Amino acid sequence: MGETQLVLKDWKFKACRDKEWRPAVVPGCVHTDLLREGIIADPFYGTNERNMQWIDKIDWEYETAFDVSAELMKCSSLELVFDGLDTYADVYVNGAPILSADNMFRTWRVNVKSLVAERNNVLNIRFRSPVQEDLPKIEKLGYNLPSTNDQSELGEIGEQKVSVFARKAPYHYGWDWGPRLVTSGIWREVRLEGWSDCRISDLFVEQKSVSAAEAQLVIHVEIESEQEGQGKVRIVTAGEEWKQDVSLQPGTNIVQVPAVIAEPELWWSRGLGAARLYAFTAEILREEKQAATCSVRTGLRTVRLVRNKDEAGASFYFELNGVPVFAKGANHIPGHSFIPEVTEEHYRHEIATAVESNMNMLRVWGGGIYEQAVFYELCDEQGILVWQDFMFACSMYPGDEPFLNNVRLEAEENVKRLRNHPSIALWCGNNEIDIAWAMYDEHGGWGWKQSYDKEQRNFIWNSYESIFHEILPKAVATLQPDVDYWPSSPMISLSGDINQHSRPLTTEGDIHYWGVWHMLEPFDHYNKKIGRFMSEYGFQSFPEYSSVLAFAAEEELKLDSEVLLAHQRSPDGNRLIQGYMNNYMGEPKDFPSFLYMSQVLQAEAMKTAIEAHRRAMPYCMGSLYWQMNDCWPAASWSGLDYYGKWKAMQYYAKASLADSILSFDRTEDGKLCVHAITDLLAPFIGTLRVRLYDFNGVLLKEAVESVAVEGNSAAVVYSVDECTLVEKYDRGSVMFLAELDQEGELVDRKLFYFLNTKELKLGSPAIQLSEVEGSGGTRYVLETDKLAKQVWLTATEDGRFSDNFFDLIPGIPKTVEFRRRTSGEMTSRPTLPGRINVCSMADCLAGEADNEA
Repeated sequence: MGETQLVLKDWKFKACRDKEWRPAVVPGCVHTDLLREGIIADPFYGTNERNMQWIDKIDWEYETAFDVSAELMKCSSLELVFDGLDTYADVYVNGAPILSADNMFRTWRVNVKSLVAERNNVLNIRFRSPVQEDLPKIEKLGYNLPSTNDQSELGEIGEQKVSVFARKAPYHYGWDWGPRLVTSGIWREVRLEGWSDCRISDLFVEQKSVSAAEAQLVIHVEIESEQEGQGKVRIVTAGEEWKQDVSLQPGTNIVQVPAVIAEPELWWSRGLGAARLYAFTAEILREEKQAATCSVRTGLRTVRLVRNKDEAGASFYFELNGVPVFAKGANHIPGHSFIPEVTEEHYRHEIATAVESNMNMLRVWGGGIYEQAVFYELCDEQGILVWQDFMFACSMYPGDEPFLNNVRLEAEENVKRLRNHPSIALWCGNNEIDIAWAMYDEHGGWGWKQSYDKEQRNFIWNSYESIFHEILPKAVATLQPDVDYWPSSPMISLSGDINQHSRPLTTEGDIHYWGVWHMLEPFDHYNKKIGRFMSEYGFQSFPEYSSVLAFAAEEELKLDSEVLLAHQRSPDGNRLIQGYMNNYMGEPKDFPSFLYMSQVLQAEAMKTAIEAHRRAMPYCMGSLYWQMNDCWPAASWSGLDYYGKWKAMQYYAKASLADSILSFDRTEDGKLCVHAITDLLAPFIGTLRVRLYDFNGVLLKEAVESVAVEGNSAAVVYSVDECTLVEKYDRGSVMFLAELDQEGELVDRKLFYFLNTKELKLGSPAIQLSEVEGSGGTRYVLETDKLAKQVWLTATEDGRFSDNFFDLIPGIPKTVEFRRRTSGEMTSRPTLPGRINVCSMADCLAGEADNEA
């Protein structure tokens, strides 16, 4: 049997050039230890980031003393295990060198049995500067490799892009939403593992064929044995048991145990069914006594990426247990620039937000990390599918043999680490590299290849193919054959010609559409530029006023201030927000109003995109916006700000991603159409009510229709000639309301305005707020005398309202509940909000005043 002992206490650190040791926290990193000791200021405040660039140019040293338990000392094999060393690290035990690490994403194991004593062992780790380590590699290569987001000038090394050489989180070197803070440190657990005779080093439940009738499995048991001998492997799960005799040889043994489960409970994504999980335990029996054991948890399901040719081009969708799934969700980035600072509660909040927002998929983007175990465990439990990138993004990479071998080992280890998670739906090679280089289109791409001669181009592309067309797909096919591999996102297909590279309106593959935002295209283009799977699109906003004050002083709250520009990493971001706001929203009265309106602007853009994608099903079968979260407080494309606060976009996403919704659309021939969309498998039968109101709540027109929509589909359920509908009325003073009922319950309510917000004739509404009797001060009803657009509720207590940034219609009250996250739980609980502030768009436009209740 095995024994484990953590080595996480009594660490100290220093710069290698210094003599004085200081206390350190493990897991952690140099920056957080320096901050904790008061040596550096908050890297996220003001422009402090610029003063932190010296940290990555020097070497750092960590050390601890540890004892070894008597139980571990008895073990014949004793390993020191590092789950994460960031990144170039030389490790010593009692003065003896045991390891030289060079990959942040790998686990390192060393047998130290002969080196340790029961008392007073010294573990020393020296982290070499990732910048100094990799600068000579540029000189050796003779040229820079493309790395668009490597902020090398901020890092005080000019144009030298070192990030591509390190197998380290790419975003540490900067991105267009994050700072350049290149870390070093022990970023995951350190422990001692001891065993004697034999141990199970890996357990994998391969799902050969799974249906509601039967699950045919092969359970792979990897056994390390010190000696030759006979035994049995016993597998148990949910009352089932399988045994197999084994003949173990010294070294690594692979045992494959066939298993069949009749009428299994399947694992489903959120919205389609329960995310049922099975715990599998493997035991090695010697003379009927347990010699070793290991357990894993998985869900039984089939998942595949379906790319079939059709009349339009080729499909691109995920099929789960034989059911086509419209993927709804977002792109996930690391939740902090200093990864060990991300707590389990942080992950719980993000996944709970995804569930509350009606998502069923998150994409783990390739410029961050292979996430912590708790992230995938929560996705498994909550039915959130994971599109998993390998950690490569927006760069070309070296092709020398040591680098390629490092990548191979990284890929194999991480596929093995994650392959039992039923949430893993796809492995993707990289983010945006194929489209950026565009090998087969001389005039395509981002202009990268034009900087290189023919010989250099061929070498760079051959290196790319070695990684993304050979090493990574082989790792997936060999180690997780029940999940598909996609070489690059976006991409049309692996064709080896010009038709491989994605374009904005391709009818195959996945698409990253950035015409709205980067190219200044109007929001309406979201309705027109739709592909088979929209794996990236987005629009920026600022966090709310209280979040901005956490990194900027009041006097710095100007778009062109040095601090706000430092926290806006998209080069033209502030101008784009201001320009779109001028086009759609009008002029804010002050800076807090600007922040609010930037969020509303983002929310309206994302609502337009999400619903356009959903209306286009089954042609389009995926909508993953950029981005879910933030790694520091700043302007960005996120729906959750750095502090976990929901922006307006998150509330809008929740409504637009609901399992059954209504959505408006204008046709080229002047029709206003109402679409009913459902992701549920059962047919939707209900009632549609449409009403035309003026802004004072006067009912002008009304109609009622029966609605019948097939399950897992979208359909137009009502249409009207727009000119006829509003011919007698001022377009800037009327609104069209659609409500969908099923069995007397309101399923969805959507409003349509005939003009942009800046053209609407908004009055100053008198919003009344009253407590719901018997709610204990946690629920409130809002009413208004005239239309109140994007009503924003804030409270003095920590928490979140059940709905926010909503439009309030005269005569239609709105009830909201104030809720707070509870540590360790996936759901929030009703709580007292304290003082509530209420404002709407009319209050934030120049010349209006706030309304407080």
